[in-house]
Amino acid sequence: MPEYRRLTRDEEEVWFAYIHFTRQLAAGMERQLAGSGVSGADYQMLAPLAGAGAAGMRARDLGHSAGWDRSRLAHQLRRMEERGLVTREPASDDARGIIVHLTEGGRAALRAASPGHLEWVREHFLDLLTPAERRLLIGLSRRVMDNIEPESRP
Repeated sequence: MPEYRRLTRDEEEVWFAYIHFTRQLAAGMERQLAGSGVSGADYQMLAPLAGAGAAGMRARDLGHSAGWDRSRLAHQLRRMEERGLVTREPASDDARGIIVHLTEGGRAALRAASPGHLEWVREHFLDLLTPAERRLLIGLSRRVMDNIEPESRP
């Protein structure tokens, strides 16, 4: 049997605290968004699309912003298109590319979901951190992500 390094109590405590923290935060966000009819996955697509404006956004860039693979992105966009939140069209400069646009229905869904969602994010996350802790969390997150998938960072 190969040798492996066991986690120390401190390492185990920080790892499990992180796992519990991220799961609880994601579950709380989903519960909060459920009342608006928008899922967390929907919101992850709607917010960047709203920022992209009328030009829309390449599907691959949208998937990259969410950290999703092509299959998950395609399924999510199909479901959102069926609900009238987005449209997809071929990119004019790339036969394989897809441009995703936010529809009026998608804008309305985002407008309805955003106030409660942003307030929830502030109350349950941002307001609990000092500016220095926020910057530290960004730095730590980038360091970990660079180690996991260095090519996936924007």
